[in-house]
Amino acid sequence: MPFKQVTIIGTGLIGGSVGLAFKKRRLAGRIIGCDRAPVLERAQDCGAIDSGTTNPSDAVRGSDLIVLATPVMPILDLVDRLGPSLPAKTLVTDVGSTKAEIVQRAVKAFGRSAGQRFLAGHPMAGKEHAGVEFADADLFESAAWLFTPLPRQNVHAGLCGEFVHCAERMGSRVAVLDPSDHDRFCAWISHLPQMISTALAAALVEEFGADAPLLDIGGRALREITRISSSPYSMWRDVAITNKKNLADALHKLEQRLAHIRENLDTRELAAEFEQAHQLRKTSPRRRGDTEKTKK
Repeated sequence: MPFKQVTIIGTGLIGGSVGLAFKKRRLAGRIIGCDRAPVLERAQDCGAIDSGTTNPSDAVRGSDLIVLATPVMPILDLVDRLGPSLPAKTLVTDVGSTKAEIVQRAVKAFGRSAGQRFLAGHPMAGKEHAGVEFADADLFESAAWLFTPLPRQNVHAGLCGEFVHCAERMGSRVAVLDPSDHDRFCAWISHLPQMISTALAAALVEEFGADAPLLDIGGRALREITRISSSPYSMWRDVAITNKKNLADALHKLEQRLAHIRENLDTRELAAEFEQAHQLRKTSPRRRGDTEKTKK
């Protein structure tokens, strides 16, 4: 059992799923939650935590692993508040959707030993609904778990390596990349899709009204592309603030692409756009497998 006691600060969908995954795979002894009292009650009822407290300082006492599973801005605040006072043998990790600012804050808060005491991570898993009610012990199965090293940090050594192994035991596919590269990459593959879904859903409501049965009429394609539009603003606000430059750049380039399509609806340029778009699924090994299943 890698960790005797784990504290999860933020026992919503991701934090609750971490707790359930730890329990299912016997990766930790006792799990302590930290959140608002009603959330802690639900987290304990569903088995994600053993006990909980609303005070972060009390919650981390005696734990050898602390998982920060809040939105990004509270993560930054918790790193500042908790980092300097934690025992040297306690590992802190996070699940924030942006990484550059978190890494910078951790280096400052943990000092020279930051590389042994903080591991910046981002599991690429989630659902369109927030809350511990939707937590799932298998949420991270086959999902990528991205780790972004601090300067000169070996994420596979010491306690960091223990947690990376835990992520693999949860079924995740582990990858390591630079924090800045992570934020630019995720702006395109995660943050931009959310903004597209949100914009389309908001435009549909404006065009047809909130009561129009659009999802029933539109079919699977519309349901899929607007599914994540119900994701919570509180999380995406922090993503937009801490990754503004990369996300704005991705949105600008997509706007240019859409403008090009709009201006060429009746030309061969539209066919060229479709042909280029088809390359995305052709170059993905997992998508090739999906195609083979479809053919059968």
